[in-house]
Amino acid sequence: MLSGIRIAALMLLPIGAAIPLSAQGAGNPLTEASALTFQAPRYDLIKDVDYQPAFEEGMKQELAEVLAIANNPAPPTFDNTIVAMERTGRLLERVALTFGAVVGANTNPALDRVQAAEAPKRAAEQDAINLNPKLFARIKAVYDQRATLKLDPESLQLLNVTYQDFVHAGANLPEAGKSRLEQINKELAERTTSFRQKLVAATKAAMLVVDDKAQLDGLSDAQIANAGQAATDHNLRGKWVIPLQNTTQQPSLVDLTDRATRKKLFDDRWTATEKSDANDTRAVVLRIAKLRAEKAQLLGYPNYSAYVLYNQMTKTPDAVLKFLDQLVVPTAAKAAEEARLIQAAIDQDGPHFDLKPWDWQRYAAQVRKERYHLDDNEVRPYFELHTVLEQGVFYAATQLYGVTFKRRQDLPVWQPDMIAYEVIDHDGAPLGLVYFDFYRRDNKEGGAWTGTLVQESHLLGTRPVVYNVLNLTKPAPGQPALISFGDVITLFHEFGHALHGLFADSKYPSLSGTRVARDFVEFPSQFNEHWALYPAVLKHYAINHATGKVIPDALVERIKKAQIWGQGYQLGELLAASELDMKWHLLPASANVKDVDSFETLALQDTHTDFVNVPPRYRSSYFLHIWGSGYASGYYAYQWTVMLDDDAFAWFTAHGGLTRANGQRFRDLILSRGHTEDYGPMFRAFYGKDPDIGPMLEHRGLTLK
Repeated sequence: MLSGIRIAALMLLPIGAAIPLSAQGAGNPLTEASALTFQAPRYDLIKDVDYQPAFEEGMKQELAEVLAIANNPAPPTFDNTIVAMERTGRLLERVALTFGAVVGANTNPALDRVQAAEAPKRAAEQDAINLNPKLFARIKAVYDQRATLKLDPESLQLLNVTYQDFVHAGANLPEAGKSRLEQINKELAERTTSFRQKLVAATKAAMLVVDDKAQLDGLSDAQIANAGQAATDHNLRGKWVIPLQNTTQQPSLVDLTDRATRKKLFDDRWTATEKSDANDTRAVVLRIAKLRAEKAQLLGYPNYSAYVLYNQMTKTPDAVLKFLDQLVVPTAAKAAEEARLIQAAIDQDGPHFDLKPWDWQRYAAQVRKERYHLDDNEVRPYFELHTVLEQGVFYAATQLYGVTFKRRQDLPVWQPDMIAYEVIDHDGAPLGLVYFDFYRRDNKEGGAWTGTLVQESHLLGTRPVVYNVLNLTKPAPGQPALISFGDVITLFHEFGHALHGLFADSKYPSLSGTRVARDFVEFPSQFNEHWALYPAVLKHYAINHATGKVIPDALVERIKKAQIWGQGYQLGELLAASELDMKWHLLPASANVKDVDSFETLALQDTHTDFVNVPPRYRSSYFLHIWGSGYASGYYAYQWTVMLDDDAFAWFTAHGGLTRANGQRFRDLILSRGHTEDYGPMFRAFYGKDPDIGPMLEHRGLTLK
């Protein structure tokens, strides 16, 4: 299941934007740490006008704190330089984390303006730190003494990471190079913010509007009611609206019987950001790609991919491409086999027509039903959202790690239908807080993700506060929140990210929790998906909401067998997107791409991921992960970490499965470690050897050719 980790929206507003006078001064609730449990944000007190002045003050304070370190007359030491750096920027981080959650999940024009104005300022402020020669001289002086400092392993890791990050950020560049880098970073901050905002607006505008209820044939009464309510919410009375999610395929394509409506829904997503209007993202995409390639060249790398991957588990573009290439042939074969079965189902269903992408999901579901006697309408009654959360997701965490959960209704949230829990450790000690924002809204970015509101750190004395965001359809009033099994997997996935943050046990905030490489951060989340179908867990939460009966064994077996069906498509759309991401970021600075669509077509052909009727999960023009969410040259991480998580689950299976001892070992060696050591040794300490693609291929019914 795909999601993302959201590192704070440090894409902060045009320089010189006015600060509202009413929000300045001590009355701003962001200027001091919250007195709520674990410093949970005061969303009940924070107003939109509070964010910009708090950002401004936060940057001012951080720069002053950093300059004090850089200008310290005392000889540089680990404590007065490296540790001192860890203590800086507390106000700015609090503002950025608090703002990042709401601007992603519950934005409005005022917040969009704050984001647009502060992004280039934040980029400039970060450059002022990273490119400060006196500061870097102190860091380098400490780094050069590392062999004699007798630091503990985590402190030595912090020293190494800090030095490498400064070099990577351009600290060794000549003054002319630093000046150009500052210009590039400023414009990139502006352009990525623009992409995000155009995408949200375009997706909202491209919703499918239906005039005739007959065109919704195949949808359930509840789905039609939701579509009617959505139309009412948009002042389109007498019509029906199906909002879009930010992936190529749309959930309603499974149920809609009218082929013309399916095609219209598919096309609305396919072209949503390519209307040659104010929300067309293609020019922004070209500019971001160009700027990134120039930045990489400036810093001594052949392309942006090489620049990005220097600190990832894979290390190099060649390692990524080699990994992806191993999957292309078996995936193509599996997708072709699925297509043959789907075409047969189409021909059996009625008049012949050739399979197209907008037909795939509907007829794939029919094949699954015929082969495994399974459809979503039979399964959904067993998956009521809150039961899945408390009796499934939480239950598995309790069995593995001994943690328990207490509902907190006293904590302010950014949306009234959110829920929050306090997490209590196995020894009764308080561990942290977790928030859930489940339902789709027009002002919410698409997909599912996890973020942090307060970062764990022994140095700072802070406990973790994290949140999960999904985009589920909110049930009509009085109706149960029944979800698909795919949604169940998403819920387990996102909570895997939450556990990674909650179990953080680091001294230094820079190395804590989910602040790890892109090709490692999805490992804990995808590993957590395995427990959704684990018998002892499944039977604990899969309870029919109407009858109270536990899901029958026969249905469970059909669900398990059905999991392999569709793997060709599922992996195919991800591989296509991953290769597309790599192609964009392997461009040299001399490249002169002028047409996004042509580049996309050639990129898929060149990598043999132009699978017939299996389009990429994201097209270039709505690929939020790589243009606006930090996954540039990192989308492969979802497949790479599938390999890691299947390896880990194979280890669990060989050692007794769902036990406290196994859970504690995983927590101690993986979940609690953050980036306190390098990823290869960390993984080997748990698994006993390097990653192995075998369990991944076996688990997904694929074979190497």
